[in-house]
Amino acid sequence: MIIKKSQIPMLIVAILLILFFSYFYIAQKNYEFIIYVGVIIFFFGLILATNKKVNYSNTSLWGLLIWAGLHMAGGSLKVAGNRLYELILINIFPAYEIFRYDQFVHIIGFGVATLVMFEILKPLLKNSIKSGWGLGIIVVMAGLGVGALNEIVEFTVTVLVPQTGIGGYMNSMLDLVSDFIGAVLAWIVIR
Repeated sequence: MIIKKSQIPMLIVAILLILFFSYFYIAQKNYEFIIYVGVIIFFFGLILATNKKVNYSNTSLWGLLIWAGLHMAGGSLKVAGNRLYELILINIFPAYEIFRYDQFVHIIGFGVATLVMFEILKPLLKNSIKSGWGLGIIVVMAGLGVGALNEIVEFTVTVLVPQTGIGGYMNSMLDLVSDFIGAVLAWIVIR
């Protein structure tokens, strides 16, 4: 079986989220986020295909699902006429628009991605190296690698879709810093 009985509620929620937001983005002609739904479906399929071998924890799978929901909501819900992704949650450093919903989603998302990377790596490790600084650096870097892949996807979207809500260089750098914070927090939770 591809999924465990305890994962059936996650599967149902994932399918409902994908269907709801796909309909919403198609109706709104939001081509940027239609592409992101495709990316989410790809990774959803990848998780299903590797679920038995990797034995993902329910915590990481719920985390991925929450991340996907936060991401799709960020591109569709509006607060005071602006997309949720543009909302400043706490005005810590106004010149750089810190701390935005976008950065929050990156911290959560790439924290979860780091947890998933650890779950993928863990069976390959000898018991003597399943902890420590060296492994922490590798796991954090693996989470950051997923973050870098995300930035490549964002760049590709800006090439394919004429108008996007993706910011420029500063946004990419703030995303990567947020990814790093999420990865380090994930390692602290893992330890």
